[in-house]
Amino acid sequence: MILYHGTNSDIETIDLTKSLQYKDFGKGFYLTPDKMTAERMAKKKARLFGGAATLISYKFDETALHSNLKIKIFPEVASVEWFLFVDANRDRKNVKPTHDFDIVIGPIANDGVVLQLTNYREGIYSPEEAARLLQDKYLDQQYYFGTKESLVYLHKINAITV
Repeated sequence: MILYHGTNSDIETIDLTKSLQYKDFGKGFYLTPDKMTAERMAKKKARLFGGAATLISYKFDETALHSNLKIKIFPEVASVEWFLFVDANRDRKNVKPTHDFDIVIGPIANDGVVLQLTNYREGIYSPEEAARLLQDKYLDQQYYFGTKESLVYLHKINAITV
C-alpha cells in the first residue's frame, strides 16, 4: 500500500523526536492513503512555515498488521471510541502518552471534529452526540506510526515538490 506524507521539506530519515505532541493519535509520524489530502497538508505547511510543499511517498509493508506490533484500527467513520481517543491525545493536560500503540489507523480530526471536541469539552454534547453529528461527514484517513519498531514497515519511494 502507498501512503503519503505532506510537509514543507524532504525527510531523509523519520525522526520521531521531531514529532509534535497533542496530535490526533499522539506524538508520531502521520501519513494518509489519500494523495490529495497529503498535498493539501504539504501546501499548508509550506504556507505556514516556509519551505517547499513536498509530497513524500512511502510503501507500507502491510505484514505489519499481522506482526507483533500493537495496532489499533478504528472504523472509517466517527465512533465514540475514536472521538474520545482523539480528545485524550489532544488534551494538553495529558503530559504523558495516552496509549502504547505502535500503529493507529483511523479518521483525521478535521475542523468539524475540532468544533465537536470543543462542544464536548464545554459540556454542550456528550461523546455519543458529538460522534453521531460526525457520522455523515467524510473524514480522511490517517496512519500513525509511533515507535521505531513500526517505522521498519515504511519504505520511502520518493519526494516531489507539489
